[in-house]
Amino acid sequence: MGGVRRIYASFKFFLYTLLGSLLMLVAILWMYLDAGTADIPTLLDADFPVHVQTWLWLAFFASFAVKMPMWPVHTWLPDAHVEAPTAGSVILAGVMLKMGGYGFLRFSIPMFPEASETLMWLVFGLSMVAVVYTSLVALVQEDMKKLIAYSSIAHMGFVTIGIFALNPQGVEGGIFQMLSHGVVSAALFLCVGVVYDRLHTREISRYGGLVNIMPKYALVFMIFAMASVGLPGTSGFVGEFLALTGAYLADSRVAFVAALGVILAAAICFIFIAGSFLVLSSRKI
Repeated sequence: MGGVRRIYASFKFFLYTLLGSLLMLVAILWMYLDAGTADIPTLLDADFPVHVQTWLWLAFFASFAVKMPMWPVHTWLPDAHVEAPTAGSVILAGVMLKMGGYGFLRFSIPMFPEASETLMWLVFGLSMVAVVYTSLVALVQEDMKKLIAYSSIAHMGFVTIGIFALNPQGVEGGIFQMLSHGVVSAALFLCVGVVYDRLHTREISRYGGLVNIMPKYALVFMIFAMASVGLPGTSGFVGEFLALTGAYLADSRVAFVAALGVILAAAICFIFIAGSFLVLSSRKI
């Protein structure tokens, strides 16, 4: 099971996770020695000095940023998705990517509130780069799974922007976006697996005219693709709209840059659907 470079992808994922988790472990040990306990409710009430909070926040951030994944520690995700079997991609997109967002909400913000507010600009900066840059990278992908993987990184950028807007609209939008992405992205990987089992290739150029051969499949795929873009009436719209609203209340410039990601996502979806379903190919399934 898996692709020919699955060992490389596994080691890359392992090393990224190991480095971030080691920094988080050091921070947890320091907190235990300082507070005398590893009990989470007790640590949530602990009043760590601001300068200490900054270092602890950065250590936790290193681990959660890899799991999201945030730019620039995102490069393991496209490799992992491409080399993983369909079931592995579904679990990765539906469950594992949400661990970073949970960590921010459960630990980073409540344990280190002053540091979270002070370093909000860092998260906003990395998230804006992720939303725009990874969307542009997705536009030129020829592999279906890589295209969905890079668009997933952009969606996670909306999650971090919403969470660190530190207002109700943003946090609710980040949570809703995680739930929506877990369903929609997993469904898209399942849809890719359907056609991969027939042609054993994920290159968009090898498909075309699928709407004439598999109309029901094309309809299901298009529904989930529209949800990924954030079409009004879908779960993706609710999450992105709330996250952008929260970002606008925190900093309108961040909301403007993030809104470009919505436009780029629509372009990605158009190229994907047009290349796979509408443009006729000489290859038949």
